[in-house]
This record gives sequence, structure tokens and C-alpha cells, in this order.
Amino acid sequence: MKLITGIIKPFKLEEVRDALTALGVHGLTVAEVKGYGRQKGHTEIYRGAEYAVSFLPKLKIEVAVPSEVAPKVIEAITAAARTGQIGDGKIFVTPLERAVRIRTGETDADAL
Repeated sequence: MKLITGIIKPFKLEEVRDALTALGVHGLTVAEVKGYGRQKGHTEIYRGAEYAVSFLPKLKIEVAVPSEVAPKVIEAITAAARTGQIGDGKIFVTPLERAVRIRTGETDADAL
């Protein structure tokens, strides 16, 4: 099993969710986060004054999937979240040792 974590632009969430649903992935966790990468934030003008915005709003999505599905999930997230502009985000893949469904006690792939 793999835990796939994606950091994406907020307006791309629906497209990513639709792409994952099309693959049969139904569980998704989303958190609002802030960060920066190469883009180093940006400046905004508010009431005539210029302000530096160091951390940009992003969404962190997490999906637990069987190992054999992981490459398709990565491809789907990449295709759906890409705008071609700097700041599109990153995807991290980590091994998932164990999963347990609290309600039924199912474990590992059955719990996904």
C-alpha cells in the first residue's frame, strides 16, 4: 500500500477529485495549508501599499491506495492539477505499513 500526498492549487481540487473518482479511488483527505517553493510567494497591492505574501494557499490531499494502483493515481493527480505555471505543486509517495477501518476492524487493503 502507498500513501500519496499531493500539494495542489486550491482551484484544482474538483478536477483532481473527479480524476481519482474515475479511477475508482473514493477516499480522499483534504487540508488547507500554506507554503512556498521556487515561486517564493508574491506581492499584492492593498489600499495603495505593497505587501509581500510569503506563504501561498495550497491544498494538501492524501490518498491511501494499493501499491499496484499508485502509478495511475499519480498520473491522474498530475494531469488534473497541472496548469503549466510555477507553483502547480508536488506529489510525495510513501509506503503505508498498515491501515485499519475503525468501524469494522478490517485491515490493510480491505480497509481502503
